[in-house]
Amino acid sequence: MVATTSKMLAHLIREFRYEKNLSQSDLAEIAAVKQATISAFENSPDSTKLETFFKILYALELELVVQPRPKGGLPSGLDENGEEIW
Repeated sequence: MVATTSKMLAHLIREFRYEKNLSQSDLAEIAAVKQATISAFENSPDSTKLETFFKILYALELELVVQPRPKGGLPSGLDENGEEIW
């Protein structure tokens, strides 16, 4: 799966949480963060600390993979200035 914006990333993480049948509280307990932190990430991911993001990934048994974008064209979800279009 590919996420090119913070909102897309938060949506993907939420979907993985749903697939594991975890509530925000369940995930928060596993990740050793507050439920409000999970909610804040899912609704406003731009303000989430990187450390918190990796705790969430670890709790969901996920990892981050960074790879080059295909040449030619803009990543989906961004305009010609690199701004989110939604």
